[in-house]
Amino acid sequence: MATVDLLERIESYDKPWCYQYDRKLQLYNVEKERLGWTDEEIENINLNDFVFEYVDSKKDKQEVGEFVKKFEWLGTIPNYPTHWFRGTYKGEMMCAVIMSMPNSFSKIMGEGSDKIERLVARGCSHPFCPKNIGSKFLSWCCKWMVNNTQYRVFYGYSDSAAKELGTIYQSLNWFFLGHNSGGTVKCINPYDSTKVVSDRIFRCRSFYKHYAKDLGIEWQKNWNDDTKMLWENMPDDIEKKLRDYSKEMFAKAEKIKVKPKGKYAFVLGRNKKETRQLRKKFLELNKIYEYPKERGK
Repeated sequence: MATVDLLERIESYDKPWCYQYDRKLQLYNVEKERLGWTDEEIENINLNDFVFEYVDSKKDKQEVGEFVKKFEWLGTIPNYPTHWFRGTYKGEMMCAVIMSMPNSFSKIMGEGSDKIERLVARGCSHPFCPKNIGSKFLSWCCKWMVNNTQYRVFYGYSDSAAKELGTIYQSLNWFFLGHNSGGTVKCINPYDSTKVVSDRIFRCRSFYKHYAKDLGIEWQKNWNDDTKMLWENMPDDIEKKLRDYSKEMFAKAEKIKVKPKGKYAFVLGRNKKETRQLRKKFLELNKIYEYPKERGK
């Protein structure tokens, strides 16, 4: 989710580097004043002194979320976050990754793909972080996921409008699936005119709750769980009203044209044998493209 103001700024962005790097430059002196670190201390930050960890408590997730809102260029939390990670240096949070359910499930690995895929929805680092922090941290996060969950396929997007190439994904040898992802139309959020959303959100449980309120329908707890709608628990007439209203809201929502995104994928098993098997299947089912080299194209 982005904001109207952010899209306007991106539209006129003309610097040679990506918008995320520009965000770091904007915050460098702000953070230097906040932390009171000297130039020498910043220059001597060693990547080997970082501590990476998965966090699960509400308090830790909130802290990761606030870090992402401050340092990641979108400044928002993804719609369906599932796994939260942070990297610290001498007790100070210095990087964060949030993984989520994909924007839309695929059959990129055939039937059952949805059971093993996750999206790297947000990732950012502090302006003082040394080179290669992004690749080392993301690699650690993916390995943690493979060793502790059922997930084996990870996605990431590069936004050409923000002059992203997917440099970190390329450095880790992720597969590039082309520059046609994410759709070319976004909508102004009908419940918050400052936010821009995808068409998918009009079919999300949070929006169905909005629709129910608009229509004077009292929401029942068994109509959804933590991830999806449970239509089988809802009366047929109410389901029809909500689905019809969803189509109506999308049809009349103000639309904004956006550039499609580049899509990267990474496939990893718990051991070399599983990795070979999964990657063989992935390459049989998907077309791989050469990495893009020019920003904004």
